[in-house]
Amino acid sequence: MDSVDALIIAAHPDDPEFGAAGTVAKWTRQGQSVAYVICTDGEKGTNDRTVDPKELARIRQEEQRAAARVLGVHEVVFLHYPDQGLEETPEFRKEIVRWIRRFKPRIVLSSDPYRRYLWHRDHRIVGQVVMDALFPYARDHLAYPDLLAEGFEPHKVKEAWFWAAEDINHREDISDTFDVKIAALQCHASQWNAHPVRDIRVWVEERFRKMAEGTPFAYAEGFHRVVLPD
Repeated sequence: MDSVDALIIAAHPDDPEFGAAGTVAKWTRQGQSVAYVICTDGEKGTNDRTVDPKELARIRQEEQRAAARVLGVHEVVFLHYPDQGLEETPEFRKEIVRWIRRFKPRIVLSSDPYRRYLWHRDHRIVGQVVMDALFPYARDHLAYPDLLAEGFEPHKVKEAWFWAAEDINHREDISDTFDVKIAALQCHASQWNAHPVRDIRVWVEERFRKMAEGTPFAYAEGFHRVVLPD
C-alpha cells in the first residue's frame, strides 16, 4: 500500500459518496491519490425484512468497491465493525491512528462529529474519533508505542474536512464532476431500491445546488475545514 494525498474515513458504505464524491473525483482527475477506510459493514442499512444482514454486508461492500472504481479511488479498506455499533474507545481510536499512519495523507475527510440533534450515532462517533486520532495521537510518537514498534511512524495531517457540517466554512466546486458523483451514488443500488419513489438525481441535484448558493458554482460540496497545527 502506498501513501495517499487524501484519506476518507467513513462509518458506512455510501457515506463517502454522499459527502465528498464530487471532490474525490475532482482530485483523482488532477492525479491525486485517495483511499477509503470504511468502518462498518452497513448490515443494518435496509427496510427490507427479507434481507439477510450478512448478505447485505457483502452486497454493500461490492457496491462500495464499484463506487470507488467510478471515482478513481486508490484503495478501499473495510474494518468490519458492526453497523450501529461504533463506540469511542481507545481500541477504535488506535485502529484509526494505524490507518492514518499507514496511508500518511495530507488531508483526511470524515463526517462532522458536532452536528446537532438528528444525526446517525455512527457518523458522530467516527467523526469524533477521527479528530482525536489526528490530533494528537497520529502525530505523537509516544501515543500507542506498540504501533511505533510495528513500524507505524507518527504522521502529521495538514487538514481535516468534515462533511454534513452545520458550520460550513469551505465549499468545493464540483460542477465538472457532479455527474461522476451521481454515477458513484447509483452504484449503491441496495440503498436506493428500498426507496423506489425517490428520484436520486433530483434529490441530489437540489441538495448540492443549494450548497452552492452564494458562490459562482453550479454545484458544491460543503465542509467544515480544520487546518491542523504543524
